[in-house]
Amino acid sequence: MKSSDDTFGIGEVADRFGLPTHVLRHWESVGLLAPGRDPAGRRRYRPADLTRVAVVLRAKEAGLSLEAVRALTAAPASADRRRLLEQQAESLRRRIAAARASLDLVECALNCDHDDITGCPHFRALVTDPAPTGRPGGR
Repeated sequence: MKSSDDTFGIGEVADRFGLPTHVLRHWESVGLLAPGRDPAGRRRYRPADLTRVAVVLRAKEAGLSLEAVRALTAAPASADRRRLLEQQAESLRRRIAAARASLDLVECALNCDHDDITGCPHFRALVTDPAPTGRPGGR
């Protein structure tokens, strides 16, 4: 239930973002959130905390680890944040390249006329060459 001081309980925040409450507690334990406490010791989330939850969710959707999100939000200078983002971009590029190579393998298998995919020369080339230059059409 929303209080009169514009703060929210953990259940309200969890419901708002479709998260289990233990996720918010974990994010607090790793330094991503720092909700206030009421006199009874219950967590009270301010509007800025809600913004932080949204930032963490979007960053995770972008592929950032919780450690990377914590480092970004704690970075004192924009140059530090930029360096961290550049590292993350490179990591994402590598993951995308790996996913494309995996998709090439699967598409090769789907389009192959060989009974045993391991006998297909296109499949074998994909297995031995981790960065094929063309998209094979299995035969």
